Amino acid sequence: MTEELFRDDAARLECTASVVAVDASGIVLDRTVFYPLGGGQAGDSGVLTAADGTALAIVDTRKLAARNGDIAHVPAAGADLSSFAPGAQVRAHVDAARRRAHMRFHTATHLLCALVPHPVDGCSITAAYARLDFHMTGPLDKEALNAALARLVGEAHPVRARWIDEAELDAHPGLVRSMSAQPPRGLGRVRLIDIEGVDLQPCGGTHVANTAEIGPVTLTKIEKKSASTRRVVLGLAEPAAG
Repeated sequence: MTEELFRDDAARLECTASVVAVDASGIVLDRTVFYPLGGGQAGDSGVLTAADGTALAIVDTRKLAARNGDIAHVPAAGADLSSFAPGAQVRAHVDAARRRAHMRFHTATHLLCALVPHPVDGCSITAAYARLDFHMTGPLDKEALNAALARLVGEAHPVRARWIDEAELDAHPGLVRSMSAQPPRGLGRVRLIDIEGVDLQPCGGTHVANTAEIGPVTLTKIEKKSASTRRVVLGLAEPAAG
């Protein structure tokens, strides 16, 4: 299984690695800083640089269920992969702006979960927007939610990742907020994201270290998608410092 360096340090953007396999799915490394598509969050893009200086653009990152959780770095169609044969040493570099947007949006969606006390039955986190679908029937007040989000961002709550064993999660089923995606099982432990004093839930995604790093975020749209679903779309007003 590919070593997932992004789990413990979302701010890390580079690493050295060895190529394990190359096939139609992409390039598999023994370790990576690239986050693969999952949990509603888009996969990272970036560059792999071979020892001879050849740079390969990576347009997406995917987890391979058929390969025991290995992570495939997906190059553009038709790319020359001759410098990336198994055993080759490479440097992996994540697109910093895309990763930063994912981190800001993902943490903002956790704040939104704390403000809207209903289960989530769908989500999407990209570099351009984030979307949460709440399983509920009542209305949502856009102005009030925007004000509450701004307050939580400005309060500068620390954001930390920690792990619990699966038995502890089973004993506290209320930690799971999503109806559409359950935390991954089989590793014996589950990763939690703890926004101090605000929210605690299982999550494997990338996050900022403090809510202040989210910067200006706004609800751009609230939609009634069905009788029991309210969709909330978030946008970033401007780049955050740092």
